[in-house]
Amino acid sequence: MKKYLYLIFLLCLPSYIFSQTDLKTESKALLQAGTISVTLGGNFIITGTFPAFVGERVDQFVTRMYNQAKETVLGRITDPKVLTEINEKLKDYPLRNIELKRATGEVEKLDLLRFRLTGNFKDDPYLKNDDVLIFPYVDLTRNFFTVSGAVNNPGKFQYVDGDKLSDALFFAQGINKAYENVRKAEIDRLSYTGNSMTTDTVDINSNIPLERGDRIVVLANETNKKDYNVLVVGEVNSPGYIPITKDHTTIKDVIERAGGFKKDASMRRARILSGNSVSLLLEKEYGIKLKENTNVLTPEISNTLVKLENLLMYRMSDLTQEDTAYFFLENQLRVLDNGSSIDFSKISDDSSMASKYEVKDGDIIIIPVKDNAVYVYGQVVDPGKVPFVEGEDYKYYINKAGGTGEYADDDIMVIKAASREWISPIKNKVKIEPGDYVWVPRVPARSLNYYIYSVGGYLSIVASAATIFLLILQFKK
Repeated sequence: MKKYLYLIFLLCLPSYIFSQTDLKTESKALLQAGTISVTLGGNFIITGTFPAFVGERVDQFVTRMYNQAKETVLGRITDPKVLTEINEKLKDYPLRNIELKRATGEVEKLDLLRFRLTGNFKDDPYLKNDDVLIFPYVDLTRNFFTVSGAVNNPGKFQYVDGDKLSDALFFAQGINKAYENVRKAEIDRLSYTGNSMTTDTVDINSNIPLERGDRIVVLANETNKKDYNVLVVGEVNSPGYIPITKDHTTIKDVIERAGGFKKDASMRRARILSGNSVSLLLEKEYGIKLKENTNVLTPEISNTLVKLENLLMYRMSDLTQEDTAYFFLENQLRVLDNGSSIDFSKISDDSSMASKYEVKDGDIIIIPVKDNAVYVYGQVVDPGKVPFVEGEDYKYYINKAGGTGEYADDDIMVIKAASREWISPIKNKVKIEPGDYVWVPRVPARSLNYYIYSVGGYLSIVASAATIFLLILQFKK
């Protein structure tokens, strides 16, 4: 970080040099132009003497100079990582305990953070010609206090000598009204060595003095009056976010609040996904955020769910794959596919487990449209959907899809719509149902090298066995 600070210094140096040249002449010109001369010193992004407008207050001037210097510094950096790091570093300038030195010798202590919260101009006076603003050097790893718990703005704040508990609560913007019966606060203080800690419980109205490093926790029982909801998309009459309670809201309650199923809703393919996991997947993997008041299944979300369906397809297949890849696939499905084994057709039955299933905040319920077809794909002449006909077997659907191709393998699979289980219709009796898939694989293409290596492997085994056999015969002799 030192090299970055050095870079900042080099970038700001020209402005500093310019500001120090012939100050008497410059100040006279500034006054004639309706401006005055103000000096910035101490721990600020840029130091030196600069023009300020007549009638400009301290906070206006400081903010303007900060933004100009920041724009100058960041405008010359092209490395995104360096840009981010320096941008964060530039935020760390003190707003409290600033010294304002007047040309008359008068010295004032300013608290711009307090001014920004109160609007009290006592901490933001007008600037005068030849004023000097000195920003203190603050080590926020040691000169700080923190406020957490039942406050509006928890965080770490700059400590100034004389701070009291009321100041801490003020900078944390007061007690959060969502909490009830807030009367106490804990103050945790480490010893100088950091090896021991004292904890005092005090009344929040006891305006006791603070010390550097105090950690204040405003005590209150956690409020559970929060925005709990479940997102329902697909074939229901009123899709969207459905408000729920923290606990004990059943899937039946949610579907009723969503207006019930439409006539074309597919109960067998309906699913519940763990909302927190799906939201994370959508945002991290695909850059998609679930927005409030979403009431439709957007194309972006649909595409993502297709990818999830692909994972489900592979899950129970006999396709060869690396063990680690298969583990990650299973684990991802375990996290995402929360509650997916529920039979939505039994939700109206109060005695069923499905009707008693309790949803959680952030869950996503997907009700797809009923698909009265069987999808045939792979090595068939005309892959696609074939209208479902009750009682027909897999051969019927393959024939309707134009029959098998020249390179079709005999290891045909039926993939069940609800469970995604792969079943061999040749080895097992399989009832074809709407939404099922028929997969006709391709005979693996083998190169000459494959057969050479395969034969070579067998010959090596035979040769090894023959060698052992000859050794045994010699040993017997």
